[in-house]
Amino acid sequence: MVYKTRLKNFYDKKIIPNLTKKFGYCSIMQVPKLVKIIIHQGVGISVLDKKIIDFSMKEITDITGQKGVFCYSKHDESGFKLRKGMPIGVKVTLRRTKMYEFLERLIIISLPRVRDFDGVKTSSFDGNGNYNMGISEQIIYPEINIDKIKKNMGMNITFVTSTSNDMEAMELLSLFGIPFKKNQN
Repeated sequence: MVYKTRLKNFYDKKIIPNLTKKFGYCSIMQVPKLVKIIIHQGVGISVLDKKIIDFSMKEITDITGQKGVFCYSKHDESGFKLRKGMPIGVKVTLRRTKMYEFLERLIIISLPRVRDFDGVKTSSFDGNGNYNMGISEQIIYPEINIDKIKKNMGMNITFVTSTSNDMEAMELLSLFGIPFKKNQN
């Protein structure tokens, strides 16, 4: 028996028929789907303290349940005391089951823990059906122990969809439960 997450079942049973009805798709293969989620944390301050990048790797691994990879600098930059090949970030790419599990925890547990939260921006689509959002503090995740945090750092989350249309991607993500802001100025 193949394990399916609650959101994957919800996608198969509710979202596909809803999107097919709304946009008039002829085939199930035309329905947009969530391909992957990329979580990235830039840790430029690690140039001054090497342990911070290791803590960042541990936090990303705890949050996602998958080991991250380091992102290395491509150039020397004397103004930032940066040398080529130094680790300056951590990223994780989630697909399939881990992607749906992370998305469910993000929507149900983490985003409601953000102080004064009224939704995510609708203006963060890239024109190709992908959505980017920023999290200002990693303490919204219950997997992070607040007492062991060395420095509050944010992270970027990118949702990659199979559509090239922002309107269809927004509809897909909102059906998954991403809380978009109602009215933006």
